[in-house]
Amino acid sequence: MFVFIAGGGRTGAQLASLLLTEGYKVRLIENRPELLTHLHRELPTEAIYIGEATSPQVLEDAGIRQAQVFVAATSSDSSNLVMCYLARSLFNVPRIIGRINNPRNAWLFNETFHVDVALNHANLLAHLIQEEMSMGDMMTLIKLRRGRYSLVEEKVPQGAKAIGVAIKDLGLPEECVIAAIIRKGKVVLPRGNAVFEAEDEILAITDPEGARQLAELLAPVR
Repeated sequence: MFVFIAGGGRTGAQLASLLLTEGYKVRLIENRPELLTHLHRELPTEAIYIGEATSPQVLEDAGIRQAQVFVAATSSDSSNLVMCYLARSLFNVPRIIGRINNPRNAWLFNETFHVDVALNHANLLAHLIQEEMSMGDMMTLIKLRRGRYSLVEEKVPQGAKAIGVAIKDLGLPEECVIAAIIRKGKVVLPRGNAVFEAEDEILAITDPEGARQLAELLAPVR
């Protein structure tokens, strides 16, 4: 997959580095000399294109027509909106992701500007903090389906309500699926008759309500 990233700040550079490690083809476009110096230390030269990403001709020359995903990751919301619009309307990029810097501008990042996924950093961080506060020791590993579902992990403490109860009898909602049990370093398949033991590490795919119920079951009885 070819991912085209506009913006060589910390977000764009980190994303490019991660995608290159995963084997993706990446093109990052940036024109600020102070950022280009750092980019050339962190990324392969062939992954960097020097130019103004709001220019249609520069985008064309950089190879945007071959991209499957376009990410507007600059620190300017107006520039990100312009680039998202150009990426779809002029170059027909299938998937477009826009970074929102100021939460007040979030309402603009919609289908009018051809934004498929709008990433509101402040909103995401606030929700993550809220979830971590309400879930106790449960850790959110990754967000799925634009944040509705998550892969979560929690260790079963001594005295938890769920210890010794078959998974099928826990009463978990359909939106909470136990994906794996890690016991003494080995993976145990979470079949319906399987039971949790103290010190097990539980991996589950769940929505917020399922996570809340699972956290209650894994909380120690006081």
